[in-house]
Amino acid sequence: MKPDFFYTAVKKEKAILVGIQYKHLRKEQTKEYLDELAALIFSAGASVAGIITQSLDYPNPRTFLGEGKMDELVTMVAYHEADIVVFDDELAPSQIRNIEKHFKEIKIIDRSMLILDIFAKNAKTAQAKTQVELAQNQYLLPRLTNMWTHLSKQKGGIGMKGPGETEIETDRRVIRSNISKLKEQLEVIEKQNKVQRQSRTDKKRVALVGYTNVGKSTIMNLLSNAGILAENKLFATLDSTVRKVVFEHTEEPGRFTPFLLSDTVGFIRKLPTLLIESFKSTLAEAVEADLLLHVVDISHPEFENQMALVKQTLFEIGAKDKAVLLVFNKVDDYFKNNPDNVLAEFENSWLSKEHSPVVFISAQEKTNIDMLRQKILQMIS
Repeated sequence: MKPDFFYTAVKKEKAILVGIQYKHLRKEQTKEYLDELAALIFSAGASVAGIITQSLDYPNPRTFLGEGKMDELVTMVAYHEADIVVFDDELAPSQIRNIEKHFKEIKIIDRSMLILDIFAKNAKTAQAKTQVELAQNQYLLPRLTNMWTHLSKQKGGIGMKGPGETEIETDRRVIRSNISKLKEQLEVIEKQNKVQRQSRTDKKRVALVGYTNVGKSTIMNLLSNAGILAENKLFATLDSTVRKVVFEHTEEPGRFTPFLLSDTVGFIRKLPTLLIESFKSTLAEAVEADLLLHVVDISHPEFENQMALVKQTLFEIGAKDKAVLLVFNKVDDYFKNNPDNVLAEFENSWLSKEHSPVVFISAQEKTNIDMLRQKILQMIS
Protein backbone atom coordinates (compact mmCIF):
# COMPACT_ATOMS: atom_id res chain seq x y z
CA MET A 1 0.00 0.00 0.00
CA LYS A 2 1.45 3.36 -1.02
CA PRO A 3 1.89 5.90 1.77
CA ASP A 4 -0.10 9.10 1.57
CA PHE A 5 1.99 12.23 1.04
CA PHE A 6 0.82 15.61 2.21
CA TYR A 7 2.41 18.74 0.79
CA THR A 8 2.58 21.38 3.50
CA ALA A 9 4.52 24.04 1.56
CA VAL A 10 2.55 27.26 1.24
CA LYS A 11 1.87 28.21 -2.37
CA LYS A 12 3.43 31.56 -3.20
CA GLU A 13 0.73 34.04 -4.12
CA LYS A 14 0.82 35.67 -7.56
CA ALA A 15 0.19 39.39 -7.88
CA ILE A 16 -0.77 41.75 -10.71
CA LEU A 17 0.57 45.28 -10.20
CA VAL A 18 -1.46 48.30 -11.32
CA GLY A 19 -0.08 51.81 -11.77
CA ILE A 20 -0.88 55.07 -13.49
CA GLN A 21 1.48 56.87 -15.84
CA TYR A 22 0.68 60.39 -14.68
CA LYS A 23 1.23 63.09 -17.27
CA HIS A 24 3.56 65.04 -14.96
CA LEU A 25 5.86 62.05 -14.38
CA ARG A 26 8.62 60.71 -16.60
CA LYS A 27 8.15 57.11 -17.78
CA GLU A 28 11.39 56.20 -15.98
CA GLN A 29 9.90 57.44 -12.70
CA THR A 30 6.71 55.41 -13.14
CA LYS A 31 8.80 52.33 -13.91
CA GLU A 32 10.88 52.95 -10.79
CA TYR A 33 7.72 53.27 -8.66
CA LEU A 34 6.41 49.95 -9.99
CA ASP A 35 9.82 48.30 -9.53
CA GLU A 36 9.64 49.40 -5.90
CA LEU A 37 6.11 48.00 -5.63
CA ALA A 38 7.45 44.70 -7.03
CA ALA A 39 10.19 44.75 -4.36
CA LEU A 40 7.49 45.27 -1.70
CA ILE A 41 5.61 42.25 -3.09
CA PHE A 42 8.82 40.20 -2.84
CA SER A 43 9.31 41.36 0.76
CA ALA A 44 5.74 40.27 1.52
CA GLY A 45 6.50 36.77 0.19
CA ALA A 46 4.59 36.87 -3.11
CA SER A 47 5.66 37.02 -6.77
CA VAL A 48 4.75 39.38 -9.62
CA ALA A 49 2.82 37.73 -12.46
CA GLY A 50 2.12 40.86 -14.50
CA ILE A 51 2.04 44.67 -14.58
CA ILE A 52 -0.58 46.95 -16.13
CA THR A 53 -0.41 50.75 -16.49
CA GLN A 54 -2.59 53.48 -17.97
CA SER A 55 -1.77 57.08 -18.91
CA LEU A 56 -4.13 59.39 -17.00
CA ASP A 57 -4.18 62.86 -15.44
CA TYR A 58 -5.72 61.41 -12.27
CA PRO A 59 -7.24 58.04 -11.20
CA ASN A 60 -10.78 57.14 -12.23
CA PRO A 61 -12.87 58.04 -9.13
CA ARG A 62 -14.91 54.84 -9.45
CA THR A 63 -12.46 52.08 -10.38
CA PHE A 64 -9.00 53.77 -10.47
CA LEU A 65 -8.52 52.60 -14.09
CA GLY A 66 -10.70 53.42 -17.09
CA GLU A 67 -13.37 50.94 -18.19
CA GLY A 68 -11.31 49.46 -21.05
CA LYS A 69 -8.22 49.01 -18.89
CA MET A 70 -10.32 47.43 -16.15
CA ASP A 71 -11.51 44.79 -18.66
CA GLU A 72 -7.86 44.24 -19.63
CA LEU A 73 -6.98 43.79 -15.94
CA VAL A 74 -9.75 41.19 -15.48
CA THR A 75 -8.39 39.25 -18.49
CA MET A 76 -4.80 39.44 -17.18
CA VAL A 77 -5.83 38.18 -13.72
CA ALA A 78 -7.66 35.21 -15.26
CA TYR A 79 -4.78 34.40 -17.65
CA HIS A 80 -2.14 34.37 -14.90
CA GLU A 81 -4.49 32.83 -12.29
CA ALA A 82 -3.43 35.64 -9.97
CA ASP A 83 -4.39 35.77 -6.29
CA ILE A 84 -3.92 39.50 -5.60
CA VAL A 85 -4.25 42.79 -7.48
CA VAL A 86 -2.06 45.53 -5.99
CA PHE A 87 -2.60 49.20 -6.83
CA ASP A 88 0.37 51.56 -6.50
CA ASP A 89 -1.75 54.40 -5.07
CA GLU A 90 -4.07 54.44 -2.08
CA LEU A 91 -7.60 53.38 -2.96
CA ALA A 92 -10.71 55.04 -1.56
CA PRO A 93 -13.19 52.70 0.18
CA SER A 94 -15.70 53.19 -2.66
CA GLN A 95 -13.03 52.33 -5.27
CA ILE A 96 -12.21 49.08 -3.47
CA ARG A 97 -15.90 48.10 -3.44
CA ASN A 98 -16.35 48.93 -7.14
CA ILE A 99 -13.19 47.08 -8.19
CA GLU A 100 -14.15 44.00 -6.13
CA LYS A 101 -17.33 43.69 -8.21
CA HIS A 102 -15.16 42.76 -11.23
CA PHE A 103 -13.48 39.82 -9.48
CA LYS A 104 -14.35 36.65 -7.59
CA GLU A 105 -12.20 35.59 -4.61
CA ILE A 106 -9.35 37.92 -5.65
CA LYS A 107 -7.79 40.16 -3.02
CA ILE A 108 -7.76 43.86 -3.92
CA ILE A 109 -5.16 45.82 -1.97
CA ASP A 110 -3.28 49.09 -2.39
CA ARG A 111 0.29 50.13 -1.64
CA SER A 112 -0.57 51.29 1.88
CA MET A 113 -2.21 47.99 2.80
CA LEU A 114 0.80 46.10 1.40
CA ILE A 115 3.27 48.16 3.45
CA LEU A 116 1.16 47.66 6.57
CA ASP A 117 1.22 43.90 5.96
CA ILE A 118 5.03 43.89 5.62
CA PHE A 119 5.37 45.97 8.78
CA ALA A 120 3.10 43.54 10.64
CA LYS A 121 5.24 40.57 9.56
CA ASN A 122 8.54 42.21 10.48
CA ALA A 123 7.63 43.88 13.77
CA LYS A 124 9.45 42.16 16.63
CA THR A 125 9.28 44.36 19.73
CA ALA A 126 6.12 45.22 21.68
CA GLN A 127 6.42 48.85 20.56
CA ALA A 128 6.68 48.05 16.84
CA LYS A 129 3.83 45.52 17.03
CA THR A 130 1.58 48.03 18.82
CA GLN A 131 2.48 50.81 16.34
CA VAL A 132 1.67 48.62 13.34
CA GLU A 133 -1.56 47.28 14.83
CA LEU A 134 -2.71 50.84 15.57
CA ALA A 135 -2.00 51.93 11.98
CA GLN A 136 -3.81 48.85 10.62
CA ASN A 137 -6.92 49.53 12.71
CA GLN A 138 -6.96 53.21 11.70
CA TYR A 139 -6.58 52.22 8.05
CA LEU A 140 -9.35 49.59 8.19
CA LEU A 141 -11.98 51.68 10.00
CA PRO A 142 -13.26 53.69 6.99
CA ARG A 143 -12.89 50.67 4.68
CA LEU A 144 -15.28 48.29 6.41
CA THR A 145 -17.99 46.79 4.20
CA ASN A 146 -20.96 44.55 4.95
CA MET A 147 -18.91 41.63 3.62
CA TRP A 148 -16.32 42.08 6.39
CA THR A 149 -16.29 38.81 8.32
CA HIS A 150 -12.80 38.05 9.65
CA LEU A 151 -12.59 40.60 12.46
CA SER A 152 -12.85 39.13 15.95
CA LYS A 153 -16.03 40.21 17.71
CA GLN A 154 -16.41 41.38 21.27
CA LYS A 155 -18.16 38.90 23.50
CA GLY A 156 -21.84 39.62 23.92
CA GLY A 157 -23.52 40.63 27.12
CA ILE A 158 -26.38 42.64 28.56
CA GLY A 159 -26.26 46.21 27.34
CA MET A 160 -23.43 45.51 24.85
CA LYS A 161 -25.49 45.49 21.67
CA GLY A 162 -28.05 48.14 20.88
CA PRO A 163 -31.34 47.50 19.09
CA GLY A 164 -30.98 46.97 15.36
CA GLU A 165 -27.16 47.10 15.41
CA THR A 166 -25.76 45.62 12.22
CA GLU A 167 -22.62 43.54 11.78
CA ILE A 168 -20.71 46.48 10.30
CA GLU A 169 -21.60 48.71 13.26
CA THR A 170 -20.32 46.01 15.62
CA ASP A 171 -17.09 45.80 13.62
CA ARG A 172 -16.64 49.57 13.79
CA ARG A 173 -17.19 49.55 17.53
CA VAL A 174 -14.61 46.76 17.95
CA ILE A 175 -12.03 48.67 15.90
CA ARG A 176 -12.63 51.99 17.69
CA SER A 177 -12.20 50.18 21.01
CA ASN A 178 -8.96 48.59 19.76
CA ILE A 179 -7.63 51.98 18.61
CA SER A 180 -8.24 53.50 22.05
CA LYS A 181 -6.51 50.60 23.82
CA LEU A 182 -3.53 50.63 21.44
CA LYS A 183 -3.05 54.39 21.87
CA GLU A 184 -3.00 53.91 25.64
CA GLN A 185 -0.44 51.10 25.32
CA LEU A 186 1.76 53.27 23.08
CA GLU A 187 1.64 56.14 25.56
CA VAL A 188 2.91 53.83 28.32
CA ILE A 189 5.70 52.45 26.06
CA GLU A 190 6.68 55.97 24.94
CA LYS A 191 6.93 57.17 28.56
CA GLN A 192 9.28 54.26 29.30
CA ASN A 193 11.37 55.05 26.21
CA LYS A 194 11.50 58.75 27.12
CA VAL A 195 12.91 57.88 30.54
CA GLN A 196 15.53 55.66 28.87
CA ARG A 197 16.48 58.43 26.41
CA GLN A 198 16.76 60.99 29.22
CA SER A 199 19.13 58.68 31.08
CA ARG A 200 21.41 58.80 28.01
CA THR A 201 21.51 62.60 27.60
CA ASP A 202 25.12 62.80 28.83
CA LYS A 203 26.33 60.70 25.88
CA LYS A 204 26.84 61.74 22.26
CA ARG A 205 24.21 60.20 20.01
CA VAL A 206 24.43 59.23 16.34
CA ALA A 207 21.45 57.96 14.32
CA LEU A 208 21.35 56.16 10.98
CA VAL A 209 18.62 57.43 8.67
CA GLY A 210 17.81 56.81 5.03
CA TYR A 211 15.56 55.21 2.47
CA THR A 212 14.62 51.59 3.08
CA ASN A 213 17.09 48.93 1.87
CA VAL A 214 20.10 51.26 1.48
CA GLY A 215 22.27 49.25 3.90
CA LYS A 216 21.68 50.93 7.27
CA SER A 217 21.55 47.64 9.19
CA THR A 218 24.76 46.39 7.54
CA ILE A 219 26.54 49.63 8.52
CA MET A 220 25.11 49.35 12.05
CA ASN A 221 26.57 45.84 12.31
CA LEU A 222 29.95 46.98 10.97
CA LEU A 223 30.27 49.87 13.41
CA SER A 224 28.83 48.23 16.51
CA ASN A 225 28.70 44.42 16.03
CA ALA A 226 25.00 44.66 16.83
CA GLY A 227 23.99 41.46 15.03
CA ILE A 228 20.96 43.05 13.35
CA LEU A 229 19.19 41.24 10.52
CA ALA A 230 20.44 42.70 7.21
CA GLU A 231 18.46 41.36 4.24
CA ASN A 232 18.11 42.64 0.69
CA LYS A 233 14.41 43.30 1.28
CA LEU A 234 12.38 46.43 1.89
CA PHE A 235 11.68 46.93 5.61
CA ALA A 236 13.63 43.85 6.70
CA THR A 237 14.09 45.58 10.09
CA LEU A 238 11.66 47.92 11.84
CA ASP A 239 12.74 48.15 15.44
CA SER A 240 15.04 50.92 16.57
CA THR A 241 18.27 49.47 17.97
CA VAL A 242 20.68 51.43 20.19
CA ARG A 243 24.25 50.28 20.83
CA LYS A 244 27.16 51.85 22.69
CA VAL A 245 30.17 52.27 20.38
CA VAL A 246 33.72 53.28 21.29
CA PHE A 247 36.13 54.51 18.59
CA GLU A 248 39.86 55.05 19.04
CA HIS A 249 41.41 58.14 17.39
CA THR A 250 44.00 56.95 14.87
CA GLU A 251 46.01 60.19 15.14
CA GLU A 252 45.94 59.95 18.96
CA PRO A 253 46.41 56.30 20.03
CA GLY A 254 44.97 55.71 23.46
CA ARG A 255 42.28 58.38 23.09
CA PHE A 256 38.78 56.93 22.89
CA THR A 257 35.41 58.52 22.15
CA PRO A 258 32.23 56.66 23.20
CA PHE A 259 28.83 57.39 21.69
CA LEU A 260 25.42 55.78 21.20
CA LEU A 261 24.56 54.56 17.70
CA SER A 262 20.92 53.94 16.76
CA ASP A 263 19.21 52.54 13.68
CA THR A 264 15.80 53.84 12.56
CA VAL A 265 13.03 52.52 10.34
CA GLY A 266 13.67 53.17 6.65
CA PHE A 267 11.69 55.77 4.73
CA ILE A 268 9.84 55.05 1.51
CA ARG A 269 7.80 56.91 -1.07
CA LYS A 270 4.06 57.05 -0.35
CA LEU A 271 4.57 55.77 3.20
CA PRO A 272 1.09 55.74 4.77
CA THR A 273 0.57 58.84 6.92
CA LEU A 274 -0.86 56.58 9.64
CA LEU A 275 2.48 54.76 9.84
CA ILE A 276 4.47 57.98 10.06
CA GLU A 277 2.25 59.06 12.94
CA SER A 278 2.53 55.68 14.66
CA PHE A 279 6.32 55.52 14.27
CA LYS A 280 7.06 59.07 15.43
CA SER A 281 8.20 57.76 18.81
CA THR A 282 10.64 55.37 17.08
CA LEU A 283 11.92 58.25 14.95
CA ALA A 284 12.58 60.23 18.15
CA GLU A 285 16.05 58.66 18.04
CA ALA A 286 16.71 60.77 14.92
CA VAL A 287 15.15 63.92 16.40
CA GLU A 288 17.29 63.76 19.55
CA ALA A 289 20.57 62.67 17.91
CA ASP A 290 23.65 64.93 17.78
CA LEU A 291 24.62 63.59 14.35
CA LEU A 292 22.64 61.94 11.55
CA LEU A 293 24.29 59.48 9.18
CA HIS A 294 22.15 59.84 6.06
CA VAL A 295 22.82 56.59 4.19
CA VAL A 296 22.24 56.66 0.42
CA ASP A 297 22.34 53.77 -2.08
CA ILE A 298 24.38 55.51 -4.75
CA SER A 299 23.91 52.61 -7.17
CA HIS A 300 20.15 53.20 -7.31
CA PRO A 301 19.05 55.08 -10.46
CA GLU A 302 16.69 57.31 -8.43
CA PHE A 303 18.98 57.90 -5.44
CA GLU A 304 18.65 61.70 -5.63
CA ASN A 305 14.84 61.46 -5.40
CA GLN A 306 15.25 59.08 -2.45
CA MET A 307 17.56 61.60 -0.75
CA ALA A 308 14.99 64.36 -1.25
CA LEU A 309 12.23 62.22 0.29
CA VAL A 310 14.37 61.44 3.37
CA LYS A 311 15.14 65.14 3.83
CA GLN A 312 11.44 65.98 3.55
CA THR A 313 10.55 63.33 6.15
CA LEU A 314 13.27 64.62 8.52
CA PHE A 315 11.79 68.09 8.09
CA GLU A 316 8.32 66.79 8.96
CA ILE A 317 9.45 65.06 12.17
CA GLY A 318 11.48 68.10 13.34
CA ALA A 319 15.03 66.91 12.57
CA LYS A 320 15.91 69.28 9.71
CA ASP A 321 18.59 71.27 11.56
CA LYS A 322 20.72 68.32 12.65
CA ALA A 323 24.38 67.89 11.70
CA VAL A 324 24.46 65.40 8.82
CA LEU A 325 27.15 63.12 7.40
CA LEU A 326 26.16 61.86 3.94
CA VAL A 327 27.16 58.21 3.62
CA PHE A 328 27.05 57.09 0.00
CA ASN A 329 26.87 53.30 0.19
CA LYS A 330 27.30 50.58 -2.48
CA VAL A 331 30.07 52.41 -4.39
CA ASP A 332 31.27 49.02 -5.68
CA ASP A 333 27.98 48.58 -7.57
CA TYR A 334 27.95 52.20 -8.72
CA PHE A 335 31.44 52.22 -10.26
CA LYS A 336 30.86 48.80 -11.77
CA ASN A 337 28.05 50.40 -13.79
CA ASN A 338 29.80 53.78 -14.24
CA PRO A 339 33.49 52.94 -14.83
CA ASP A 340 34.30 56.35 -16.36
CA ASN A 341 33.40 58.35 -13.22
CA VAL A 342 36.20 59.42 -10.89
CA LEU A 343 35.53 59.12 -7.15
CA ALA A 344 37.46 62.29 -6.17
CA GLU A 345 35.53 64.41 -8.70
CA PHE A 346 32.24 62.87 -7.60
CA GLU A 347 33.04 63.57 -3.94
CA ASN A 348 33.95 67.22 -4.64
CA SER A 349 30.76 67.77 -6.60
CA TRP A 350 28.63 66.49 -3.72
CA LEU A 351 30.60 68.48 -1.16
CA SER A 352 29.85 71.70 -3.04
CA LYS A 353 26.23 70.67 -3.67
CA GLU A 354 25.28 69.59 -0.14
CA HIS A 355 27.56 71.82 1.96
CA SER A 356 27.99 68.92 4.38
CA PRO A 357 30.66 66.20 4.81
CA VAL A 358 30.37 63.12 2.59
CA VAL A 359 31.99 59.70 2.56
CA PHE A 360 31.80 56.96 -0.07
CA ILE A 361 31.74 53.38 1.20
CA SER A 362 30.72 49.82 0.46
CA ALA A 363 29.37 48.23 3.62
CA GLN A 364 29.19 44.85 1.89
CA GLU A 365 32.81 44.95 0.72
CA LYS A 366 33.95 46.90 3.83
CA THR A 367 35.43 49.62 1.61
CA ASN A 368 36.33 52.96 3.27
CA ILE A 369 34.89 51.94 6.65
CA ASP A 370 37.94 53.42 8.43
CA MET A 371 37.25 56.69 6.61
CA LEU A 372 33.65 56.55 7.84
CA ARG A 373 34.84 56.07 11.43
CA GLN A 374 37.22 59.05 11.08
CA LYS A 375 34.44 61.30 9.77
CA ILE A 376 32.10 60.32 12.60
CA LEU A 377 34.82 61.02 15.19
CA GLN A 378 35.61 64.41 13.64
CA MET A 379 31.95 65.46 13.78
CA ILE A 380 31.13 64.33 17.34
CA SER A 381 34.41 65.08 19.14
